[in-house]
Amino acid sequence: MSHPKRNNEGFLENAWEWTPEAASVIASEDSITLRDAHWEIIQFLREFYQEHEMSPPSNRLFVKAVKDRFGEDKGSSIYLMQLFPGTPAKTACRIAGLPRPTNCL
Repeated sequence: MSHPKRNNEGFLENAWEWTPEAASVIASEDSITLRDAHWEIIQFLREFYQEHEMSPPSNRLFVKAVKDRFGEDKGSSIYLMQLFPGTPAKTACRIAGLPRPTNCL
């Protein structure tokens, strides 16, 4: 099985080539073991991308979008940082096979 092509930052070059297996490989590179809580956010991001044809453009908007969908408990920077260390939007989008968020460093 060939893996989807990725750029030098580890983002898929084509979001439509993403598979759950690819997500697991990318997550393991960040020492993340995907659990149900991760998959919930990954699935949300995939749906967001299908609807808007873009990744949430910044960490702030990522947190807000999660909060709007799942409520205060999950829509917090702390919760998302525990799941996706570093810059949650960037890490989560990479694992979800989406393009790099435009405003994330």
